Amino acid sequence: MSSSTDDAAVAAAGTVRIGSSVTVNRLGFGAMNLTGPGVWGPPEDRQAAIDLVRRAVDLGVNFIDTADAYGPFVSEEILCEALHPYGGVLVATKGGLTRPGPGRALPVGRPEYLRQCVEMSLRRLRVERIELYQLHRIDPLVPVADQIGELAQLQAEGKIGQLGLSAVTVEELQHVQTMADIVSVQNRHNVVDRGSQALLDHCTATGIAFISYSPMAIGRLAESEGPLQATALRLGVTPSQVALAWLLRQSPVVVPIPGTRSVTHLEENCRAAAIELDEEANAALSALAG
Repeated sequence: MSSSTDDAAVAAAGTVRIGSSVTVNRLGFGAMNLTGPGVWGPPEDRQAAIDLVRRAVDLGVNFIDTADAYGPFVSEEILCEALHPYGGVLVATKGGLTRPGPGRALPVGRPEYLRQCVEMSLRRLRVERIELYQLHRIDPLVPVADQIGELAQLQAEGKIGQLGLSAVTVEELQHVQTMADIVSVQNRHNVVDRGSQALLDHCTATGIAFISYSPMAIGRLAESEGPLQATALRLGVTPSQVALAWLLRQSPVVVPIPGTRSVTHLEENCRAAAIELDEEANAALSALAG
């Protein structure tokens, strides 16, 4: 177990407001890794996954991201078993992306399918309303208005609280905003992958929460050499902690969601929220974009 100082570390990064009614700590938890390898099937040790989630909440994490595609369905079921009735923890989920097999994904945005996704997520999470529901992918084969229209209807019915998008461009976000109120986006962004920088800048300017998935480039940053490693050595922390600290510094609307199967790594990630990077380190890391 970690110390009480570790338990308070997540709060050091401050909070972010998601939409009009929800405020969460800025370091979240990505629940994709609660499944088996390749985001497919159950974990090897279900109780360990449950314990991991509970430990994240003990450490101050109150924003958890999941999706019906993780498992599929496995991640939502584990989160329910671990946390229901959630007690102030925002569990956001996503729909509209199918998993036909390990490592495979296919967007499906037909309105009747999206409705089914929401209804089944409500059942698995054992809630009457999903406070933040994100369209996992925009389906290029279905009119966007049909996809967003169905989610907006579910919102009007009280089954969804607030709406978000995932893996979008600035232009796609702005187009969807003509149809519905969007309070969050979820895109990949980290110290070596700045492909979503324009979107982050837009979200910063407009107050939309930017949920950063793969904040450590699927673990590759933990073994990086160069400025990241040098900064970590100088500060007496790990490269992955430096990567998270850098990301948190980029904007007050950024919410990194590192995922892990290890309690040790979870605690390490949470301590990153309290790391303060000096200007020298920030400049060196900001120049790393690939």
